[in-house]
Amino acid sequence: MIRIAGPRFGVWTPVYGTWGATTHPEDPFDASWERAKRLVLSAEKLGYDSTLIAQHIVNPYGHEFDILETWTAAAGLASLTSSIEIIAAIKPTLFHPVVLAKQALGIEEISGGRFSINVVNAWYKPELLQSGIPFAEHDERYIYGTEWLTIVRSLLSGEKTSFEGKYFHVDGIELNPKPKTRQRPAIYVGGESEPARDLAAGLGDVWFINGQPLENVERLIRSVAGRKREGVPVRFGLSAFVIARETEEEAQAELAKAWEYAKADQPLNEQLFGHADQKAVMFQTIAKYPAIGTNGGTAAGLVGSYDQVAERIAAFHEIGVELFMLQFQPLESELERFAREVFPRVRSLNPVAL
Repeated sequence: MIRIAGPRFGVWTPVYGTWGATTHPEDPFDASWERAKRLVLSAEKLGYDSTLIAQHIVNPYGHEFDILETWTAAAGLASLTSSIEIIAAIKPTLFHPVVLAKQALGIEEISGGRFSINVVNAWYKPELLQSGIPFAEHDERYIYGTEWLTIVRSLLSGEKTSFEGKYFHVDGIELNPKPKTRQRPAIYVGGESEPARDLAAGLGDVWFINGQPLENVERLIRSVAGRKREGVPVRFGLSAFVIARETEEEAQAELAKAWEYAKADQPLNEQLFGHADQKAVMFQTIAKYPAIGTNGGTAAGLVGSYDQVAERIAAFHEIGVELFMLQFQPLESELERFAREVFPRVRSLNPVAL
């Protein structure tokens, strides 16, 4: 059994405008910088440990919708916060590894050592193809991504870096200033395909798993934890959409309302799925476990009474999940509710938590 410190909690920054239904009456669409700033500052004050900023050039639910740019937002949030971890997603095909490493080191400096990157494979075709960027076949993107991350990891560690590969040729470059408070920013890896698992085990620090039932998550953790790896063991994070109430009946009623709101978004979801790489395991999981929210959402089962949600978190933590990256709707009020009602219950189940 994997033994780790108490669970950590994060919140997805609302770059899409919402992580639930676009027509929710208490959560109007708002993908502005001002909202993201307020939300992350509130999360930090409430005691959340991390925030994840997803990355898209255009909003996959519709290009007419706003979407916040990841790396400029990360730099801004790093300068305004003092304790919360800032995790910025990055698709390797969008940035040359040397340029990206330099940007990451800059935000690491701004944050005082609280910055991390989340490497994700591109699955939304239009944002690349319409930009004139080739959309390679799934496994080939991971070959590219492995070369890319090898270079980035070396540069983030302050090493003079040379690399000769299929896609990149780097000749003795070294970036300064180097990290001042630790060896390098942390590296999160997303994706559940076999190449993604290899990448996480070989070059990542934390593997993000999409929300799904406990037994699935345990199987995935064992799959990656058992792979060949140098250095400290890989850690694990889980995405989940939370609906927590005083009683299970109240939570299930809220879930039923969420499904009603979600019906209006069916055309947007069909459009999104139609433009996605069907080899992406995330969409195979979504098809098997329909859920509210993105990246597995309520399929993780964090729907129930406050006590039930805390107990399910404890069960995921017991099998190795360290970081829970959470979504809510309405975002601001549910963020506060979770901190007020679930944080203390998790703490009572695990005295070293929080």
